[in-house]
Amino acid sequence: MRRLPLRLRLTLAFGLVMALVLAATGFVVYGIFRSDLNHTIDNSLRARAAATGPARGLAGEGENFAQRVRPDGSPLAATAQVRGRLLLGPADAARAARGPVFVEHAGIPGLDGRLRMLAQPEGPRILVVGQSLGERDDSLRTLALLLAGGGAVALLLACLAGYGVASGALRPVEAMRHRAAAISGARAGERLPVPDTADELQRLAETLNEMLDRLEGALARERAFVADASHELRTPLAVLKAEIDLALRRGRSADELRAALESAGEETDRLVQLAEDLLVIARVDEGRLQLRVEDLQVGELLGAVAARFGVVAGDARELRVRGDRARLEQALGNLVDNAQRHGAGEVRLSAVARDGKVELHVTDEGDGLPSDFAPLAFERFTRADAARSREASGGAGLGLAIVAAIAQSHGGSAGASGADLWIQLPALNERSTLRSTPPLTVSSSTVPTPRR
Repeated sequence: MRRLPLRLRLTLAFGLVMALVLAATGFVVYGIFRSDLNHTIDNSLRARAAATGPARGLAGEGENFAQRVRPDGSPLAATAQVRGRLLLGPADAARAARGPVFVEHAGIPGLDGRLRMLAQPEGPRILVVGQSLGERDDSLRTLALLLAGGGAVALLLACLAGYGVASGALRPVEAMRHRAAAISGARAGERLPVPDTADELQRLAETLNEMLDRLEGALARERAFVADASHELRTPLAVLKAEIDLALRRGRSADELRAALESAGEETDRLVQLAEDLLVIARVDEGRLQLRVEDLQVGELLGAVAARFGVVAGDARELRVRGDRARLEQALGNLVDNAQRHGAGEVRLSAVARDGKVELHVTDEGDGLPSDFAPLAFERFTRADAARSREASGGAGLGLAIVAAIAQSHGGSAGASGADLWIQLPALNERSTLRSTPPLTVSSSTVPTPRR
C-alpha cells in the first residue's frame, strides 16, 4: 500500500497529539467546573441548614426543598415539593443521625433531575435540605458541548496550521529533491539549492553539496585516470601489434624474428608493469591495499634497496619504522629508479629522524625537478617534460604516484625539492633530536635499470 506523503503524515501526527491535548484539557476544565458547581451547591445547602433552626418552620420553593424526618427516615414535615416523599433510606438516616452527610437522590416527580441533599441531626430528628441538580447538569451539558465544538474547531485550525508549517518546512527539501533528480554526471558544477534558513535544512544542503563536490572530484579523477591509462596502454599495444605483424610477414630471417619477438617481449613487460601499477593505484583509491605490517630497521630497509641496485648498505640500526617491507622497498626502488633515469652523478640513499618522523631520502647530483613541477611530481601520469615521449621518459608516469600512495597508506607522505625526493614515515621510536644515517651511494653508471 502506498504511504501517505510526509507532510500529511506530519499533519496527522500533529493532529493526533493536538486531539489528545485538547481532550485532556477538556476533561480537566469539565472536572474543575463540575467541582466548583458542587462546592457552590454544598455551601448553599450548609447555609440553608444553618438558617433553619429547630424552632423554625421549613422553607423552600422552586428547586429548593426541606424535610424533617425521624431517625428511621420516615418524614415528619416537609415543604410542598417533597411532602410525603421518602428522601432518606435507613442507612442514610443512620449516618445522618451521627453527623452531617451529603446524599444524592435519583429524583422525584416535580423536580428537575437528580437531587443533592444535606442531612444533619436536629435533636432526635434529622433535618434534610436539598435542591435539584437540573441547572447544574444543564450548565455542565452546555460546557461539554462548547468544549467539544470549540475543540473540534481548534483541532481543525491546528491541523491546517500544521499542514502549512510542514509544507513550508519541506519546501526546501522538495526543491533539493527536484534539483537532485536533474543532476547528472554529464554536467559539472550542478549543486543543490541552499535555503537561507540558518537551521538543519541549510546545513543538510551544504553537507550534500560538499558531498557532491567530493563525488565530482572523484569522478573527474576517475575519468582522467581511465583516459590516461588508455593513452598509456595505446602505445605499447600499438608497438606490440606492429611487431607481431612484422614477425608474421614472409621472408623474415631468424635474427629479424628474434629481434621482433624481443621487442614484443619488452612491450609485454611494459604492459604487465603498467597493469600492476594501475592495480596498486586502484587498490589505494579503494582502501584495499593490503599491508603486512612489521617493525623494520631503517638500515636493513635501505640496505636491501641498495643491494638491489649493486651497492653496500651502511648501518642505521637506531632508526625504526613500522610498515610493509615489500611495499616500502618498492617505493624506495621507484625513487632510485627515477633518480637513475633522470638524474646525474651519484644517487644517494639516506635516512633522517626528526620530530617523531623518519625521512628516507634519495638524492642525486643532477639539476633535479623544476620548481614549478615539484608540487605535481607525485600525481599520476605526470612527467617533468610533457612533450617528452614515453620511450624517452622510460615510464608511464606512475612511479612517483605509487611512492606517494604507499607512503600515505603507511600514514606518511612523500615530497620533493630539486634533486632530493623523500618518503616521510612515523618513527617507531619517536625522537625530537636530529639523527641521520651515512649516505648509501648508488652510481648512475653502474646501477642496473629495473624494467618499469
